[in-house]
Amino acid sequence: MSSFLDRAHTIAPPGYNRFMVPPAALAVHLAIGQAYAFSTFNLPLTKLIGITKSAPDDWNLAELGWIFSIAIVFLGVSAAVFGRWVENVGPRKAMFTAALCFGGGFLISAVGIHLHALWLLYLGYGVLGGCGLGIGYISPVSTLIKWFPDRPGMATGMAIMGFGGGAMIAAPLSVFLMNYFKSATSTGLVGTFVVMGVIYFVFMMIGVYAVRVPAADWKPAGWVAPTQPKKLVTTSQVHVDIAWRTKQFWLLWAVLCLNVTAGIGVIGQASPMIQEMFGTRITPTTAAGFVGLLSLFNMGGRFFWATTSDYLGRRNTYMVFFLLGIALYALVPTTGQIGSVTLFVAAFAIIISMYGGGFATVPAYLRDVFGTMHVGAIHGRLLTAWSAAGVLGPVLVNYIRQYQIEAGVPKAQAYSITMYIMCGLLLVGFLANLAMRAVEERHHYREVASAHS
Repeated sequence: MSSFLDRAHTIAPPGYNRFMVPPAALAVHLAIGQAYAFSTFNLPLTKLIGITKSAPDDWNLAELGWIFSIAIVFLGVSAAVFGRWVENVGPRKAMFTAALCFGGGFLISAVGIHLHALWLLYLGYGVLGGCGLGIGYISPVSTLIKWFPDRPGMATGMAIMGFGGGAMIAAPLSVFLMNYFKSATSTGLVGTFVVMGVIYFVFMMIGVYAVRVPAADWKPAGWVAPTQPKKLVTTSQVHVDIAWRTKQFWLLWAVLCLNVTAGIGVIGQASPMIQEMFGTRITPTTAAGFVGLLSLFNMGGRFFWATTSDYLGRRNTYMVFFLLGIALYALVPTTGQIGSVTLFVAAFAIIISMYGGGFATVPAYLRDVFGTMHVGAIHGRLLTAWSAAGVLGPVLVNYIRQYQIEAGVPKAQAYSITMYIMCGLLLVGFLANLAMRAVEERHHYREVASAHS
């Protein structure tokens, strides 16, 4: 088994079709994208003892909310800590490890549900599952970029869109399984978690089996590396241990963090936001449809914007994200004042497409700036920006809303200040992106290597 997982056994033979690799990556990302649908378990988890309603000893939503938060934190931490290891061992061993962690996280959580031990859910889905998220998220990135040097944005967009769309599979699957296992004495969650753990492990193993890496001297037929690279696109390499000390890394960290902060807070509050801003005109069912629509745009935006960045350039694509985002967030309070549901939905559909697009475009941006040698490891360290945004975004939206309501502001207007704060964050992100320049030659790998020789 160990030899099967080794990088040497994943080198593609001559004539291998490189378009077989994105589906392998997609198998992993569609599985770990289940994280966006974890909220489907929240209410049933508050009724483990009471079954039909919460009992005094049942967990509350505030306690359960930490499961998802811990998972996102460990996504960023594991991606940063294991990024170099992922580069060294290759995508197959990394994907296999991710499958063990993510599937195992469900099984440990099932034990926690059976024993009513919340700390086991924190450990299972939060810590172990979060490590599966992080390692699984970055494992195909550098491989895809090496297979598609001519279209790196499109390649990473094809895979990463799976993470945005994973909830569309996971949400109905979760509901189906809970209903199947439900009884008069059980919410059906133990069986659901066991089955989902096994299903996702098997599904991720398809990617493990199918993934291949190109030979060292491989390049696409007829493709010639440009002799005059575009601005901000390097033909040199930067070592991961040097990259994270450059100002370019931290500018990109800010760019990703601020773009994600603006979007992730909205995703978490989308359903109550549209209901509170438009009152009785929006039913819970309609709000659920709105959330589903955002998921579609989150997924589609990852492929659309990442592919577009191959033509616009990565820096210019982020310029669009920030400037258009500022305009749309500033428009949201007006949509509530004039009562235009259509304009509100359209604005957030575009905003969320750019949120997803930011995730899918950043690996190619890193490749442009730092080269391909350690792009997966650098990407792993950059994803700590996601961990920070995963806390900052929801806190801004939820706590400012609560403060506004307690101050007597009507619920329909309680999000206005938050939207303007988001505009301010996006402006800072725009300035960070504007400041991006090529990495200085002294940071290039060859010069670092000669300095130590």
